[in-house]
Amino acid sequence: MKFSMTENGFSGDLPYGELNVSTNEEFGFRPYQLLVASIAVCSGGIIRKILEKKRMPAEDIQVDVKEIVRIDEEAGRVAKVHLHFIIKGEIDPSKMQGILELTHKNCSMVRSVENSMEVVETYELV
Repeated sequence: MKFSMTENGFSGDLPYGELNVSTNEEFGFRPYQLLVASIAVCSGGIIRKILEKKRMPAEDIQVDVKEIVRIDEEAGRVAKVHLHFIIKGEIDPSKMQGILELTHKNCSMVRSVENSMEVVETYELV
């Protein structure tokens, strides 16, 4: 990956397309948004894979970021993210706690931040 300075932030030409990052939302994604999005989507993808392996494929998964706690005194550091998964499908509720534990263990983004931020995962089955 390579990023180049622009008038209002940085731009990267990635395989899928151009990514604009800026501290101003008018000109690109804010860095903390990309961090939270990476954690949310990685976790959602792992849940999806686990459910498929357990022969309970989800019809749909929504990831609702319920809370983001930032610490202004520490340069706006993200201290906590609460992810709420809304899962549609024929899912056995008795297996969900284990699925969340496996998700937490196998999501590379969660593992990357585990010693610096709290990641809370809740769910509802619909």
